[in-house]
Amino acid sequence: MSVDSVSLARAAAALPLAIWLYLLLARGGFWRVGRTLGPRPPSAGSAGTPHVARVIAVVPARNEAQSIGKAVSSLLAQTLAPPVQVIVVDDGSTDGTAEAARRSADECGAADRLTVLRGTPPAPGWTGKLWAMSQGVAAAAAGDPDFLLLTDADIEYAPGQVAALAVKAEAGQLDLVSLMVRLSTATVAERCLIPAFVFFFLELYPPSWIESSRSSVAGAAGGCMLIRPDALARAGGLAAIRGHIIDDCALARIVKSSGGRVWLGLARETRSLRVYGSFAQIGAMISRTAFNQLRHSYWLLAGTLLGLLVTYLAPPLLLLTRLPDLMALGAAAWLLMTACYLPMVRFYRVPAAYALLLPAVAIFYASATVHSAVQYAAGRGGRWKGRAQDVRPAGEPRL
Repeated sequence: MSVDSVSLARAAAALPLAIWLYLLLARGGFWRVGRTLGPRPPSAGSAGTPHVARVIAVVPARNEAQSIGKAVSSLLAQTLAPPVQVIVVDDGSTDGTAEAARRSADECGAADRLTVLRGTPPAPGWTGKLWAMSQGVAAAAAGDPDFLLLTDADIEYAPGQVAALAVKAEAGQLDLVSLMVRLSTATVAERCLIPAFVFFFLELYPPSWIESSRSSVAGAAGGCMLIRPDALARAGGLAAIRGHIIDDCALARIVKSSGGRVWLGLARETRSLRVYGSFAQIGAMISRTAFNQLRHSYWLLAGTLLGLLVTYLAPPLLLLTRLPDLMALGAAAWLLMTACYLPMVRFYRVPAAYALLLPAVAIFYASATVHSAVQYAAGRGGRWKGRAQDVRPAGEPRL
């Protein structure tokens, strides 16, 4: 190799290391899990029922009979005065979702605090989830809540979690408080891929930047969002994001851009009941929204794939060059990558060795993103519960 080509190779090999130094030192400390943890619920032995605020939970549900019972009972068991009211919007379920919700409330002795609405088919321009959610929000208005809890039908809340969130919102004068609930890592596929899912999300939306009024970054986790009704109205309501399939981050964006304060954290105990039994199921979950996240731009897709290659795959590949200086740069980048990822792996109680797999995991996520673009081009984008919600507009050219 000539001197110029060697210098060029060294410069290219140094790029992944530079990227990981930036991510470690200048990306809002997104990887510091301990600094991102959400408010801890009061201990089980705490005396009394805290009077925090009137909270009404809105739960859009489509074919969630297996999980909605636990979700509803965990909400009805929350320690607040006045007690939490729950509105379940049955979005065309065919598996007995509504009956499972009512049965759970009866078993809790709190049937009077559950309302089950039969949702109507989505209006033109609305995604199914947001249309169902909007019907619940409209019904909740009659109860004059201080907060709306927009939550999914597969979330089981730790005792006292909603009160802790409301206290967080009141103490910090926050308009939208959201928790990334603890996702399942019961299967091999989940242990390999789920910690990375949360890691990549926080990398895109660093919680410290979300909270800062000096940053335009806004993000939320749709499974658990506590929002002030007046902040929602000031932002234009759910109608302002009616066509978005990444509805949580879209909601955070309009709340923050309208002057509201937003906060995102990780839940310690509140958890998702959804289990992904295979790599294919997790791939489908990623594919559902990945190309939408890229604003349906094939240029952004190409740039994203290149970025993933340089950031995640290049470090281990450099170890195969047998050139000591390039190998040293690759090893240093992979070490920083692992150091950034390790706190998330530990948070999910997965063996530390899984942190070394992030380059391979990034390849999987890149493949799912390409699949997302292919599905969109074929008119099958955003598939969820039998609906394609991210569809190529008429007249837009195919790939």
